[in-house]
Amino acid sequence: MAIVAESFLPQVNGVTNSVLRVLEHLRARGHEALVIAPHDDGVPEAYEGYPVIALNALSLPGYADVRIGLTPTSQFERIFADFAPDVVHLAAPFSMGYNAVLATSRMSIPSVAVFQTEIASYAASYGWAAITPVLWSRLRRIHSLATLTLAPSTYTAQTLAERGVPRVRIWGRGVDSVRFDPAKRDEALRAELAPYGEVIIGYMGRLAPEKQVADLAVLTDIPGSRLVIVGDGPSRAELEEQLPSARFVGTLAGDELPRMVASMDVFVHPGELETFGQAIQEAEACGVPIVATGVGGPLDLVEPDVNGLLYPPGDLTTMREHVAALVADPVRRGRLATGAREAVAHRTWAYICDQLLAHYDDACGSVRHGELEVV
Repeated sequence: MAIVAESFLPQVNGVTNSVLRVLEHLRARGHEALVIAPHDDGVPEAYEGYPVIALNALSLPGYADVRIGLTPTSQFERIFADFAPDVVHLAAPFSMGYNAVLATSRMSIPSVAVFQTEIASYAASYGWAAITPVLWSRLRRIHSLATLTLAPSTYTAQTLAERGVPRVRIWGRGVDSVRFDPAKRDEALRAELAPYGEVIIGYMGRLAPEKQVADLAVLTDIPGSRLVIVGDGPSRAELEEQLPSARFVGTLAGDELPRMVASMDVFVHPGELETFGQAIQEAEACGVPIVATGVGGPLDLVEPDVNGLLYPPGDLTTMREHVAALVADPVRRGRLATGAREAVAHRTWAYICDQLLAHYDDACGSVRHGELEVV
């Protein structure tokens, strides 16, 4: 497998995390792999013993974490000719992935394109709504050239199909239910965050406009509760002004992250542009009930009154009512907490990545010549 990753280490995000787990699984199953990623300070030369080729890239103006690949199709053709992959995995393809999929199409190499980021919708969040049709046009072109497109959720698969993307299948994400476990709940940490025994309402994720963290302002005055925000990003300073009573703990890693999440009582996920919602899965694995917006990835992850509650997009009144009801009812919280853990116990990365290998096999059974598919 040649994995063309639109994002990779040292950047830590959903795309990078998925690629790392896939590489670990490929090593465990005895496969060969090559990683092609945007150049950045700190990109490793190898991961799990697999070589990493860092290609020319520039930072997106105003969003330094996003690297735009500058590699021409001809260079991908040379790399693929030398490595001779059975299949090319395109992780959240857009800039590098566009030229990579052109190369696979010309060379009749099977490709699997993993749709993971709502790039076109994110653009509107940053004031670039006018270019949304252009972005969707490129995404449609990329995924139409790929042998298969893998969407992370039912909602996203339907959206892609409605946008004219063919051959869409669903491939979710795994969760480390050993690392994220209710046993990580820490009473000493809880006493520090909520010294008067308050119910802890938590959020974990990037602090950026598309995550809609400012919506949590409607929760700050719920009696007997304390709002804790985990994460960092370009909106942090603004959010600290908007949510002055919330506790911002920054980015956490290692054992600190699951300890923090397991110590929450209710997890709130306000973003409406999530293709999946990995933070929701990790909170569920920690036995924390969820309140999330009823659109996108959360629809597959949250079963109302079993492991959490959903509210209509934009309906912050209902969001507050759901959270307030859980804050006031420890018995119900406990029942949903049990349901949350049970919902994700089987979704290990090994289970999910074995599904990915099956998709690779299916892609290898089809050879694409330009726009045509020969089985």
